[in-house]
Amino acid sequence: MPISAVLIVKNEAHHLRDCLETLAWADEIVVLDAGSQDETCAIAREFTENVNVNADWQGFGIQRQRAEALASNEWILMVDADERVTPELRDSILAAIQRPPAAYSASRLSWCFGRFIRHSGWYPDRVLRLYPKSQASYNASLVHEKLEVSEGLAIKQLAGDLLHYTYRDLRHYLEKSAHYAQAWAEQRAAQGKTATLWQGISHGLACFIKMYLLKAGFKDGKQGLLLALLSAHSTFTKYADLWIRTQTSAAKQR
Repeated sequence: MPISAVLIVKNEAHHLRDCLETLAWADEIVVLDAGSQDETCAIAREFTENVNVNADWQGFGIQRQRAEALASNEWILMVDADERVTPELRDSILAAIQRPPAAYSASRLSWCFGRFIRHSGWYPDRVLRLYPKSQASYNASLVHEKLEVSEGLAIKQLAGDLLHYTYRDLRHYLEKSAHYAQAWAEQRAAQGKTATLWQGISHGLACFIKMYLLKAGFKDGKQGLLLALLSAHSTFTKYADLWIRTQTSAAKQR
């Protein structure tokens, strides 16, 4: 069965070529750009004619829905620009699409701050990425979107790792973390949710304990310690963002 590799991108020139080179075996590559200001689209066109632009950003979920709709094949492999499909994973995918339809997850192995992170709750980070589009699709969440599968569709595991090159440096981590925190708080505020700073502190502390101790982040060396601290900070930040929105809204109503 033919397969479409699908990507949503924005300003990914530094990652995209390496990613697309690991997808050369796919029958079709679909790239949906969200309004890049670098060479992302030019690089994408080196690998496929199916390069599209939609800068009307409504969140990751909606953008993935738009991208999968552009694919001409039933089987979809959703990939991010900072990911690489290993040969073992490729072979597992090609075998899977010859079998009855199912949704498949891959074990994502992340490279961060100079090493692959094999503990800290980061591995195996199983992500659903291979699916028949008539029986599965992404939800419309602004952030942390999920693939929703039809009732009765089996979920199986692929062999091989999906390599994930997460953050270029600390600045990139903090910028990405702030973006996700903002989207999380915006989505919660729209649902009428509120938060307190104490919630941020307690959830942040719990995040550190879980990552560094319960999930053996200490086995990831200094990177494990740094990631646990940064994750705790990110957790606090999203609750703080929601708290600020609540305070601002209340002040305007006075």
